[in-house]
Amino acid sequence: MSENTTAGIELEENGSKGRYVLRGPDGAEAEMTFTRIGEHRIIIDHTGVPDAFRGQGAGLRLVTRAVEDARASGVKIIPLCPFAASQFRRHPEWADVLEG
Repeated sequence: MSENTTAGIELEENGSKGRYVLRGPDGAEAEMTFTRIGEHRIIIDHTGVPDAFRGQGAGLRLVTRAVEDARASGVKIIPLCPFAASQFRRHPEWADVLEG
């Protein structure tokens, strides 16, 4: 995915918790939440995509943004969220940021 597909996704962090958010014009929010485990690992624990975003690849865009950010900062990802885990299985090119 290119930078255009992850454009508009915001990163919000509060201590060890964080989320990537994609906001729609109607106020709907697609989100992917994560927890930081130390300085070099995150756990993706939830991806939520409301009906307003269905069929637009919003979930994939959120996970892609996390992968891009992990590469840029030297972080490994533990995808506990079933959706994120399935995306890692579909994208072997992300193996460099996959923990374990």
